[in-house]
Amino acid sequence: MDSKNRRDFLKKGAFFGTALLATSALGAIPAGCSGAADKENNNSGNGKGSGKPKTRTLGSGAHSMEVSALGLGCMGMSYHRSFIPDKQAMITLIRRAADLGVNLFDTAEAYGPFTNQELVGEAIEPIRKDILIATKFGFKEGKPEIGLDSRPESIRKAVEHALKSLRTDYIDLLYQHRIDPNVPIEDVAGTVKDLIAEGKVKHFGMSERDFSQTENGIELIRKAHAVQPVTALQSEYSTMTRQPEKEVLNLCEELGIGFVPYSPLSRGLISGYINERTKYNPTNDNRISLPRYTPEIIIANWPIIDILKEFGDHRGLTVAQVALAWLLAQKPFIVPVPGTTKLAHLQENMWSADYEFTADELKVLTDDLSAVEIRGERYTTGYPTTK
Repeated sequence: MDSKNRRDFLKKGAFFGTALLATSALGAIPAGCSGAADKENNNSGNGKGSGKPKTRTLGSGAHSMEVSALGLGCMGMSYHRSFIPDKQAMITLIRRAADLGVNLFDTAEAYGPFTNQELVGEAIEPIRKDILIATKFGFKEGKPEIGLDSRPESIRKAVEHALKSLRTDYIDLLYQHRIDPNVPIEDVAGTVKDLIAEGKVKHFGMSERDFSQTENGIELIRKAHAVQPVTALQSEYSTMTRQPEKEVLNLCEELGIGFVPYSPLSRGLISGYINERTKYNPTNDNRISLPRYTPEIIIANWPIIDILKEFGDHRGLTVAQVALAWLLAQKPFIVPVPGTTKLAHLQENMWSADYEFTADELKVLTDDLSAVEIRGERYTTGYPTTK
């Protein structure tokens, strides 16, 4: 796509977002996206006019969680995304997400540190019983730049701080944010198991940039799972980042573990709203240091956007919706947590769960995406290991 076509696409996307936000403000958007779109395309699966949001299951047996088909990543509401939106607007967005059927909200002590947990805590306090909170531990003083720390005493300290920040007395899903090679994984899982027995935590999760490339990553998941069943793994997965397909998803299927893709829209890149002229705030945005967000690499990887746009144009879907729907179609235990700071994009993302691919559609789209050679590394060597 040349520069003129990219500009035209971005203008159309901005117009769509504005129109959708206006509709949302008028209260005309039904939870679960039932209505005219369902009647025309019959893709909802929610039941005609039922308005019931779709759900999925993370984990298995006594360690399972029923969650909305998509969760909400809250990091960018206060951390790492250049601007920090008005706090009250973000509280409103979180509560609106719950109204629309989202019940899984993702945060971490490292986002700030601590400020994102505090924002989420204030937002969910009136609706705590209706939603599920996922948060993470694993860095010294909650600061990735200082280093990893998953010692049992540090886990307990992080959980006590999180409970206070989140204004709750239990955490629904507690992730180890990154594997700490200095602490046996059995000790980490055992500590979380004790916290579950104490009622402070409900479920255990593990998060990593790439489990398959982490030293002994797959083996460590198995060891942790043997001590305390893992409900969910979290790692980056999108149409641009497909490493989990090689081993991790098969392991999830084998062990009955859910998979939660972070950055399912590649930090906004798989939406068309970021281009080679996008500027980032160096004091509050990790993308400025990530190779895939340099102007030349964005242009080189733009064929992914072209493919998603071509597919979506013929079906009334945006680029982001096609990308999220594609992720959901890979496995029934996948629950993406796209982040957003805008009500229009929140609803846009949720609608992606209502599209159901035919087998031929999914194969052709996947083959087309697979044919694109993605340029640029996801991270620079030694970069602090949050999102």
